[in-house]
Amino acid sequence: MKTSDFYYDLPQELIAQTPLERRDSSRLLVLHKTDGAIEHRHFFDILDYLHEGDCLVMNDSRVIPARLLGKRVPSGGAVEVLLLTDKGDGIWECLVKPGRKLHEGAEISFGDGALTATVKEVLETGNRLVQFHYEGIFLEILERLGKMPLPPYIKEELQDGERYQTVYSKVNGSAAAPTAGLHFTKELLAEIAAKGVKLAYVTLHVGLGTFRPVKAEEITEHHMHSEFCMISRETAELLNETKRNHGRIVCVGTTSCRTLESLAEEDGTFSEKSAWTDIFIYPGYHFKAMDALITNFHLPESTLIMLVSAFAGYDHVMNAYQEAVQNRYRFFSFGDAMLIE
Repeated sequence: MKTSDFYYDLPQELIAQTPLERRDSSRLLVLHKTDGAIEHRHFFDILDYLHEGDCLVMNDSRVIPARLLGKRVPSGGAVEVLLLTDKGDGIWECLVKPGRKLHEGAEISFGDGALTATVKEVLETGNRLVQFHYEGIFLEILERLGKMPLPPYIKEELQDGERYQTVYSKVNGSAAAPTAGLHFTKELLAEIAAKGVKLAYVTLHVGLGTFRPVKAEEITEHHMHSEFCMISRETAELLNETKRNHGRIVCVGTTSCRTLESLAEEDGTFSEKSAWTDIFIYPGYHFKAMDALITNFHLPESTLIMLVSAFAGYDHVMNAYQEAVQNRYRFFSFGDAMLIE
């Protein structure tokens, strides 16, 4: 298949710039993958589609305020540093602007010197290995000096950083939010659990590669970025129990899906495990674990719309997206949701 097969026309005004006041008041398009039938609901109606014995799988990764604005030393020129991967010992792989000024050995100061850094190496990708110098706890300094790294299509400032976190986020490490989970409230999760649905958590630290466009003409020529993911023993046991009892595994977001499909055994069973995954799911893929998916609406020609098409069928998904545009759904990170079952 060609990348262009996954293009759809999206009016700019449908790209949600801010979250709704109530997380669970977003709209929900329900797509039945057997026949392509569509229902239009609201997210709080998700209760009607989850059944006793199902297992709802959520990614508990938490976005770190990974965007740092600083100054070059001694010139005072403005720079922007975006943390990508923690390499240990205070060294991070970073995206930097302006790249031409931040060569090996360049010194940077943030927050009037509360945090300083040295560019150690310029990588082949153009990213930098940056050594940070500080006293205290790095994440606490980031909370004070860093900004939330919002996706490039969001132009408005976010007033409350917690709105770009899920209510169950726990493990620091993502550069972007697992956005399908933004629709859940603690109250809604309590109602779901009371219905006899198991709540399970996995961790996948979302990288900025999630926004990287597919440039290859043929989708099979695209190379995925790597992301760290893990499943705990407790979650593995919940998933195996669900499968044994013929319940459904319902993934919240493509990150939960990619974690399960990366770490599942060939027979669909699980054990405690962690790995770096670069799994690329596109039409023709055989799903080992996931039975239903809650997801947002994804960018045209993205690896995520390819994943959704692999699960629900290409024609069903492209038709559902066309219907969502016609019905003025809100798209992308702060947008509306889709349930595929």
